[in-house]
Amino acid sequence: MDISQIRKLIKLIQSSDVTEIELTEGGETIRISRQGSPVVSVAPAPVAVAAAPAAAPATAAPVAEEASPSNEHQVTSPMVGTFYAASSPDSDDFVTVGQKVKKGDTLCIIEAMKMMNEIESEYDGVVEAVLVSNASPVEYGQPIFVITPLG
Repeated sequence: MDISQIRKLIKLIQSSDVTEIELTEGGETIRISRQGSPVVSVAPAPVAVAAAPAAAPATAAPVAEEASPSNEHQVTSPMVGTFYAASSPDSDDFVTVGQKVKKGDTLCIIEAMKMMNEIESEYDGVVEAVLVSNASPVEYGQPIFVITPLG
């Protein structure tokens, strides 16, 4: 099983009530558990995965806890790092709630290992919510924005 499939399984575990999953493919067995730090076991040696269940994110804008309508999409963090809403402390935020964005527009920066990674919108839409406060840590797969696509 390749790493992209394992990442998808980890994301599935984090976004659901499932606490453990075990799959056997050929001679390999993979077990992912949400209790404590998730562990991926590929027979015969276990491998720790740095994708701990994310704590409830601090909100920069009010966000209802009920399920979002089907036309809204969550933008998730593609890596573990520090979320920055602007390019510098003196600059305006890249996006604000209610703002229209186009595919390729910068939504935020995530700093990981001293590298500044610009996170871009994958489609045209309207920013409905910013789910993370500036300079807050984020986990892989953690929701950071809610965007309603246009057209």
